[in-house]
Amino acid sequence: MRKIILSTESGADLPKDLANKHNVHVVPMHVIMEGRDYSDGHLPVQDIYDYYDRTKKIPSTSATNVHEYHELFTKIRADFPDSIIIHVGYTSKASASFQNALIAAEDFQDLYLIDALNVTGGLTAIVMYAVNLLEKEPTISPDLLIEKIEAKVPKSRLAFIPGSLDFLKAGGRVSNLAYLGGALLKIKPCIELVEGKLVSTRKYRGEMSTVAEKLMHDYLNQYDIDRNQIYLMYSIGLSETIKQQMTVVAQENGFKNILWIQAGAMISTHSGPGGFGIAGLEV
Repeated sequence: MRKIILSTESGADLPKDLANKHNVHVVPMHVIMEGRDYSDGHLPVQDIYDYYDRTKKIPSTSATNVHEYHELFTKIRADFPDSIIIHVGYTSKASASFQNALIAAEDFQDLYLIDALNVTGGLTAIVMYAVNLLEKEPTISPDLLIEKIEAKVPKSRLAFIPGSLDFLKAGGRVSNLAYLGGALLKIKPCIELVEGKLVSTRKYRGEMSTVAEKLMHDYLNQYDIDRNQIYLMYSIGLSETIKQQMTVVAQENGFKNILWIQAGAMISTHSGPGGFGIAGLEV
C-alpha cells in the first residue's frame, strides 16, 4: 500500500502541533517588511503590528514560489520514495501560490493538486477533513480520497471580522470616506470566501464582544455546519473574555470539538489585531 502524504501552505494557519501529529507538510508564504522577505511562520505577528504603529503602513505579502514548491515535493519524495502527494492549496482567486504549485508539479508523478478556494481556518477545515478520512480509511484509493476532498471544497465556510479598519485602509481595501464612516459608527465588515474570493457580505455595528456573537448566530443560521467540529480564528489582540464567550456559544450550539486557530503573519497582515472568525464544513 502506497503512503499518501498531504501538504498545504502556511496561509492555512494549521497549528504546528496538528501538522506534526498528522504529518502534513506546510510550505511558507511570504511577508515583505522594510525591504526584507520573511517566511510566514518565522515572523512574529506582533512585529507586523509594531511596524504599523511606527509607519502607519502594512507589509506586503507574496505567494509561495515555484522553487519552494519544487523543494517541498522533492523532499517529500526523498523521505517517502513511493508516496502519493496530495496538495490542498490556498485559494487561487487570492494568490498566485496555486498557479506556482501547478508549474512545480509538472516535474513530478503521482502528485495531485486541489484548489481549496479558501484560506486560514476554511483551508484548515478541508486539510483536516482529508487527515480524518485517511485515518479512518487508511487503504482508501487516491482517486476516491481526491473525489471526497473536492466534494467538500464548496462546503467549507469561512467568515471573519477584522478587529479594526486601520489595516484594511492601509492596504487600500477601503476608501478614506468608508473608513471614516465606519470608524465613527463602529462598523465592522464581515469577510467571507465566496467561490474562492474574499467578499464583504455584511456589516455589523458595535463592540467586538457583541459583533462576534452576532456573527456566530448569523453564520450558524445561514450554514448547516457539521456539529462534530468548528474552527474559531483569532488574531492577536482579541480578548480572552471574547474567546471564552465564543467557546460557550459554540458549545451551546452542539459542537463536540472546538479548535481555536491563531492567524499567522500572512493573514494578520491584512486583518490586523483583534479579529475573530469562524470556519466549518457543511454537512
